[in-house]
Amino acid sequence: MRILTTAALSIMACTTLFAQPPNSSCSTAALLCAGTPLSGTNTGAGGVPGFCAATDAMVWYTFTTNSVGGPVSVVVNGIDCAVLSGADNELSAVILSGNGSCTLTGFVAVSACELGDELIEVTSQSLLPETRYWILIAGAVNNGALTPAQCSFSVDISGPGADIIGVDLSAGPDIEIGSGESTQLQGISVSPLSWSPTVGLSGSDIPQPIASPSSTTVYTITSTIAGCTYNDDVLVVVTRRVNPPNTFTPNSDGWNDLWEIPEIADYPGAEIIIHDRWGQVVLRTTGYREAWDGTHNGAALPVGTYYYHIQLNQLEGRSPPYTGFVTIVR
Repeated sequence: MRILTTAALSIMACTTLFAQPPNSSCSTAALLCAGTPLSGTNTGAGGVPGFCAATDAMVWYTFTTNSVGGPVSVVVNGIDCAVLSGADNELSAVILSGNGSCTLTGFVAVSACELGDELIEVTSQSLLPETRYWILIAGAVNNGALTPAQCSFSVDISGPGADIIGVDLSAGPDIEIGSGESTQLQGISVSPLSWSPTVGLSGSDIPQPIASPSSTTVYTITSTIAGCTYNDDVLVVVTRRVNPPNTFTPNSDGWNDLWEIPEIADYPGAEIIIHDRWGQVVLRTTGYREAWDGTHNGAALPVGTYYYHIQLNQLEGRSPPYTGFVTIVR
C-alpha cells in the first residue's frame, strides 16, 4: 500500500495548502502489517498541546497484536520534511490503545511520545494479545504547542507482539525425503489458509497436508490474519535414496570387484564408516570418490560380513543414517 498526497487545493498568502492523506482520521486509519512498511505523508499537521497529538489532521495507523501479545516497536524512518516558513521539520509518534470511539478521551498512550527529524523509534509496553492498537504520527511539540509539519516517511512495526511468522503462521521446518516417499508438512495457522503449489499435496486448505512431490519443491502457506496477508515457505528436498549392495567380490576378476554405490555421488559431504564384527573401523571417508575395494591399509580383508554407517549430511538432523551390512566374498 502506498499513500500519496493529493493535488494542491488552493494558494493563500503565497502558502500552498495540501490535502491530508486518506488516513488523517482515526476512523480511516491505515492498516499496518508486521514486516510490510507503508509510505506516508503528513501535511500541515496541528493539534492540541499536552497529549503529544490530537485526533484531527494527523496521520493514523492501526494494527492488531498476535495471539501471544507482548511489546511492539514502531520505526518511522526516511523522514523528509519540506522547508516552509513557520513549519517545523520534526514529527512525533506514539502508540495508543483505545475504545474505538475516535475521541481524544478514548485513547491512552501505551508508549512514550518520541520525536525525530530523520528517524523515530517507539517501543510499547507489553500489549494484550489479539487487540487493536493505533499509531499516531503528527507534528512535533515546540514550546508547548504542536507545530505544522509537511513530511514524507515510512513506518513499520515489529516485535514479539506484532510478529506473525513463527507465532500464528508457520510452514514448518524444511524436510528431506527419498524419491517416491511422502511426508506430512508441519504447518500452523490460526486463520483459514491455502498452500501453493497444490501439486503433490493431499489438501491445499489444511495446516498439515501430506506432501508427495516428485522433485524438490518449495511450498508456500498463505493466510490472512487481522486483515493482513502473510506467507511462509517450507522446502521439501527430494533425493535419490542410497541403496548400498550387500555383497561384492574383490578378487580382481574385473566383475563386482568394488563396493559401488551410484547414488552416493549426489551427496559429496556424505560420511561413510565401515567396521568389522569386532567394531574395528576398516574404512572411514567423507565423500565417496573412490569405491571401496575391500582392503584396509592396503591389505585385503578376509571374507566375512562388515557393517556400514552412512550419514548423508544434506540436511543435518533431518536425514537419518543408513546402516546395514556388506559381505566380502572371494
